[in-house]
Amino acid sequence: MTIREFKMPDVGEGLTEAEILKWYVQPGDTVTDGQVVCEVETAKAAVELPIPFDGVVHALLFEEGVTVDVGQVIISVETAPGAGDAAETAVAAPAEAAPAAAVAVAAEEEPAAEGRQPVLVGYGVSTASTKRRPRKAAAGTPAANGTGAPAPAVAARNGSAAPAAAAAPVAPAAPAVAVPAQPDGERPLAKPPVRKLAKDLGIDLASVVPTGDGGIVTREDVHAAAAAAIAPAPAVVVPAPAAAEAPVPVPVPQAVEASARETRIPVKGVRKVTAQAMVNSAFTAPHVTEFITLDVTRTMKLVQELKEDPDLQGLRINPLLLIAKAVLVAIRRNPDVNASWDEAAQEIVLKHYVNLGIAAATPRGLIVPNIKDAHAKTLGELSTALSELVATARDGKTSPADMQNGTITITNVGVFGVDTGTPILNPGESAILAVGAIKLQPWVHKGKVKARQVTTLALSFDHRLIDGELGSRFLADIAAVLEHPRRLITWS
Repeated sequence: MTIREFKMPDVGEGLTEAEILKWYVQPGDTVTDGQVVCEVETAKAAVELPIPFDGVVHALLFEEGVTVDVGQVIISVETAPGAGDAAETAVAAPAEAAPAAAVAVAAEEEPAAEGRQPVLVGYGVSTASTKRRPRKAAAGTPAANGTGAPAPAVAARNGSAAPAAAAAPVAPAAPAVAVPAQPDGERPLAKPPVRKLAKDLGIDLASVVPTGDGGIVTREDVHAAAAAAIAPAPAVVVPAPAAAEAPVPVPVPQAVEASARETRIPVKGVRKVTAQAMVNSAFTAPHVTEFITLDVTRTMKLVQELKEDPDLQGLRINPLLLIAKAVLVAIRRNPDVNASWDEAAQEIVLKHYVNLGIAAATPRGLIVPNIKDAHAKTLGELSTALSELVATARDGKTSPADMQNGTITITNVGVFGVDTGTPILNPGESAILAVGAIKLQPWVHKGKVKARQVTTLALSFDHRLIDGELGSRFLADIAAVLEHPRRLITWS
């Protein structure tokens, strides 16, 4: 039997970490190629991860709720001999005669071949580089620098050193085998989460000995440095009992007492990236918001008629569907609003397609998936796409690809009984429309005060590329369509 390791993949575009939300398997369970083994949450969405090979689960290296860096091993699987894939890490099981012997892993990996790269979960791959990092070499394996000197043993994540090979000589001192700290004047290599961890623990990264690939400081290195600052290292090092590395112990949050006056909630995942994006948007794009209150009684009547239309049976027909259609008609009449600002090139990029974003509130925070090429869809197709978008978001299954490349967004605050608001632009977009609650209100209609269905629309736009005239015409066109929905035909 062989032990194969599955590492946390980059399921988005350049993401550095993900939180394990739920394990669907346990040690001893049989898994097959393509079977979903866990659900993780990145800064963009919750994603299910399939295992890329068959076998029996050997170990789960991280518990639920733990945030794991991309590239770290999260699960190991026992597979049949010869079932290994050259692209995966296959580790031979330790022999019974030498259970403490270190497991040898290839020190160098050949550059990936040019052409199509394999995609693990279907969200695209980065094309910035076609060469992988060299793998770490375990104790007893010749170093990859060609000198023939033995490579340093890789420390286990729990702070204990990896067991040395039975035939390998014992190093006289730790400095002889440790990777040196960063030279003076050079900025230590570390991912942003690791830098934050070091800052929180009061650790100077320049003094930390890196063990990651290419001299990168890892979380384990920072924890080890923090532990060394508190107490001296033990004289005797106990070998790790298993071939797989153990995860960093994560402190369990204490139960909140009834008398507690505050509760602190870690900001991470979707909520964290949303907060960062909103701050960046608010302070980089000059926002302007305009409002219009209108009578949508005719649109509400049309919604009821469409629900009874046999050609639309089985589809979800609601006011949001016609509002989305009105936005698409208004974009056709005012195409310059469907654009973005390229700061680097100092250009306005006009989009000849509409990826219509719909802001959705989920238990994990606000997300904005979008309907690709919404401008080319019929009313029925748009209804189906909206229903699928809402259902997927509610289940927490929205993929990163569904939230990328949006061009304009609708946020429906009316479902909460709110009349209006001043929405913040989704980063990379030029406009966002807030739809208020539709209520019966007194309204002057044909010279008489009558009870009519009234709502308020609020349009925020980027004043760098949409001036007051263009923004006003666009909002007025949306209102005109909703006041007289026959314009859905005459203006199309």
